Amino acid sequence: MPHIEQIPLSEADGLLKNQFDAAIARAGRVWNIVHVMSLNATVMEASMGLYRALMFAPSPLSRVQREMLAVVSSKVNNCFY
Repeated sequence: MPHIEQIPLSEADGLLKNQFDAAIARAGRVWNIVHVMSLNATVMEASMGLYRALMFAPSPLSRVQREMLAVVSSKVNNCFY
């Protein structure tokens, strides 16, 4: 498996620390899919904004349908998270 450098939670400051704190508040931890973006906190912030818009903004799809699409997409792409 490839190794991607990541900034440890204990070393985060500024925007990155804010993003880590938000992830912990939201999910109780920082999931790998989020942590892998730690070298670029601006990208992490934008990615989480896109996620919130896709999953929580008004949509003709229900929340359950959106989650189902995410699960199916992950399975098709052999993602294990």
